[in-house]
Amino acid sequence: MTAPTTASPNEPTTAPLAGLRVLDLATLFAGPMAATLLGDFGAEVVKVEHPGKPDPSRGHGPSKDGVGLWWKMLGRNKRTMTLDLSKPGGRAILLRLAATTDVIIENFRPGTLEKWDLGWPELSAVNPRLVLARVTGFGQFGPYAHRPGFGTLAEAMSGFAAITGEPDSPPTLPPFGLADSIAGLTTAYAVMTALAARERTGEGQVVDLALIEPILAALGPQPLWYDQLGHVQPRTGNRSPNNAPRGVYRTADGTWVAVSTSAQSVAERVMHLVGRPELINEPWFASGADRARHADVLDEAVGGWIAARTRTDVMAAFEKAEAAIAPVQDVRDVMADPQYQALGTITTVDDPELGPLRMQNVLFRLSATPGAIRWAGRPHGADTEEVLTELGLTPDDVTALRAEGAL
Repeated sequence: MTAPTTASPNEPTTAPLAGLRVLDLATLFAGPMAATLLGDFGAEVVKVEHPGKPDPSRGHGPSKDGVGLWWKMLGRNKRTMTLDLSKPGGRAILLRLAATTDVIIENFRPGTLEKWDLGWPELSAVNPRLVLARVTGFGQFGPYAHRPGFGTLAEAMSGFAAITGEPDSPPTLPPFGLADSIAGLTTAYAVMTALAARERTGEGQVVDLALIEPILAALGPQPLWYDQLGHVQPRTGNRSPNNAPRGVYRTADGTWVAVSTSAQSVAERVMHLVGRPELINEPWFASGADRARHADVLDEAVGGWIAARTRTDVMAAFEKAEAAIAPVQDVRDVMADPQYQALGTITTVDDPELGPLRMQNVLFRLSATPGAIRWAGRPHGADTEEVLTELGLTPDDVTALRAEGAL
């Protein structure tokens, strides 16, 4: 199976989502990421931004020559147009767009679309087959629904921060958009689920997705543990309550490796490798949870062995022993890693603003209908007139909308 490649913007495609039309009204990360994932596999995505307030992701993180680099990834495979939905002309245009669109993704606070008379009743009236994905911090109803919501709050509220960090340190938040990313993946899945239902019923529906829920699902059976046992998972740093040895270990040349022994057979191989086979005969070694309660002994054995060797030698020895290990890599290592290179995980996209750009490729490989990155994120409003012309508007119509402030 070959890795996905970049494609020409005008190249005919047999991508699995070709013919699917998506309006991305969302900002920042979760909603726009879902639209990006759909666009990667052939959906026609139009990014709709406020004329005077572009998606803030354009200004997040480092930029080059005044162009935000995060946007180049998040905005890939999307045409961009401006539209002020609070203006009568902007509202009218959105309804015309909705009439021929399969999916709308938005993340306004609950009630905002309704304030503009663009709620589900109005949108579904012009297109009963429409899927409206509503991505918010806390969902469309409930006591927190109208609060401003961001991924950081979901990471705190879900229990993620409470279990992350060393036992004697404060709760730890991730230094990247974890909750947003999980929600973006979930939104794309939810949209495809709603579209599959539409194939049977002929009707669209509303997707109500709250940032606080997908990350809670990713945390595993914690609610079940608490419900049945009263168990509250503590912070354990890099250790796991379910197996040991498990963690990161420093090598002789000052680098780090990560070791996992989720399988009993792997744990036994590691003990043979590090010269401590007698530990396998301890009664507590027979289960991962019991091994975790003796992590100090196991970490001393594994950590001491690793500390006496370079990372290259450690990696080679673990691979020969068929024990699970990986280097702790930063982005420089990732870009040069031979496995990522083999998979085509990082690809190059030609961009008219910045030239060749290297970024993550599409998320998975399909053997018959692969996805592709056709172009990187485009300038604010770059395709406004093209989209409106396709909608049937005349140059005079566009001029009038601009005069109103709708574009």
